[in-house]
Amino acid sequence: MTISATAPNPGFQAPGVEDFQLPPIFGVVTKPVLELVLAAIIVYAFFTITSRRPQLVPSRTQFLGESFHGIVRNSIGRDNIGPEFLKYVPYLTTLFAFILVNNLFGIIPLIQFPTFAHPGMPYVLAFMSWLIYNVVGLRKHGFIGYLRVATWPPDVPWWVRIVLTPIEFLSNILLRPVTLALRLFGNMFAGHLLLLVFILGGEYMLLHSESIPLQVLSPFAFGLGIVFTFFEAFVQVVQAYIFTILTASYIGSVLADDH
Repeated sequence: MTISATAPNPGFQAPGVEDFQLPPIFGVVTKPVLELVLAAIIVYAFFTITSRRPQLVPSRTQFLGESFHGIVRNSIGRDNIGPEFLKYVPYLTTLFAFILVNNLFGIIPLIQFPTFAHPGMPYVLAFMSWLIYNVVGLRKHGFIGYLRVATWPPDVPWWVRIVLTPIEFLSNILLRPVTLALRLFGNMFAGHLLLLVFILGGEYMLLHSESIPLQVLSPFAFGLGIVFTFFEAFVQVVQAYIFTILTASYIGSVLADDH
């Protein structure tokens, strides 16, 4: 009896959740943790460099930093918070930049993993935003006043409030950080998984498949992978913007006198 020297082709193993459970690089430090540190360094370096030696006529680097800050200040902070927006712009600017860098890690060669595709990471940012807008609301209205603003809809009959108030409490107080984090995590997870399917699928079709038609079609899989990479870059920017604008809108809502 002879034994084949080569094992049978097991077929294409589709990527799944296990591909997001990265092993530690050293100790208990994983790749997403290192990405968080790297993103913090990049954001700090960017704003340090662009704000160094400010001039009346800005240099290119100063203009880049001011433009980024201006987008957050005007289109996110001022439009969603109101007259008191300036005190929250530093947090919103840092939040937007930090999420954006971590998202873009998913398409940068040699990194190619969006930090917030790991579920534990976005919940921390969502908790920070939740803590900030709740503290702002408590300072503005006091405990009872804040509960009234957040859970007591004005201009509705009392019998409707009996049903609506618990729903408003769950939605505005308890579930906001969950939905905020899930939106970011879900988009980063799905986008990265989609890229894995096309890139790894194209590699399998080209190098491991015994089917000639699949080998011929493999460049199309790689091509779609490139197309979806650009689409994923767009989604990564949009999700960073959405997370930041929702945080600003939550702060603006608790600063308002009425819900």
